[in-house]
Amino acid sequence: MHELPIIKKARPRKPDWLRVKLPIGEDYRRVRSLVDQYQLHTICQSGNCPNMGECWGAGTATFMILGNVCTRSCSFCAVKTGRPTEYDEDEPRRVAEAIYLMQVKHAVLTSVNRDELKDKGAEIWYQTVRAIKKLSPNTTIETLIPDVRATWWALERMISAGQEVVSHNMETVKRLYRKIRPQAKYERSLEQIKRTKAFGKRTKSGIMVGLGETEDEVRQLMDDLLQHGCDVLTIGQYLQPTPMHVAVAEFIHPDQFEKYREIGLQKGFDIVESSPLVRSSYHAEKHV
Repeated sequence: MHELPIIKKARPRKPDWLRVKLPIGEDYRRVRSLVDQYQLHTICQSGNCPNMGECWGAGTATFMILGNVCTRSCSFCAVKTGRPTEYDEDEPRRVAEAIYLMQVKHAVLTSVNRDELKDKGAEIWYQTVRAIKKLSPNTTIETLIPDVRATWWALERMISAGQEVVSHNMETVKRLYRKIRPQAKYERSLEQIKRTKAFGKRTKSGIMVGLGETEDEVRQLMDDLLQHGCDVLTIGQYLQPTPMHVAVAEFIHPDQFEKYREIGLQKGFDIVESSPLVRSSYHAEKHV
């Protein structure tokens, strides 16, 4: 008896507007050398960001603190999932020195989720921002922080170090949360943004499209963000990092991204970055 052949479903071909250049150039090599020298993690690498060549070539990178293993298992994310073992109290110094050597004018920091820590990593967040400000006082900072699971005292510690922009990504519309962000809650993330705004910070969030959402759902998400004090919104195309992750439902045409940008601005966001290759930290220096 012959076994039936296993037929693998082909991944949809990316349209031309999603093609990116390979990372090259002296500035790219210099940034990569510093990242390796200081044993740093970047979301550029861990998240397979399509803009890594452009951003590193311009001498910027988004540093990922608190290790590179996340306690969450979001179905869209390329970052490793598991129980983290790394907690490096020297990390703030190393990140600050690398940013100083890179002569970064605007630094972006993010992190994995550290749900196993009582403070969700807040102290490392605080010390990293303070170390950067001490060594590079003219550098502005955006912190793209994780969901603190309503640990509001930890949130206050995270955002009280002097950073100019605090971002927390909604990632997708409410209906898709259970599928895309099973360990997160839509209302809880909105509340986190609201509390960040009340603390006096410039607030920012990002979403992906192409996961099966409707335009009406995106409009509703925009309204929810504005009602909770969000100033800046980024919208980009979801790209499936591996066959193990949730599949792309649709490649959204650039015209629709432009429509979303116009809708967001009309609704009241200060800035809307919306195009297929936009990611959370793309053109972040403009969002201060």
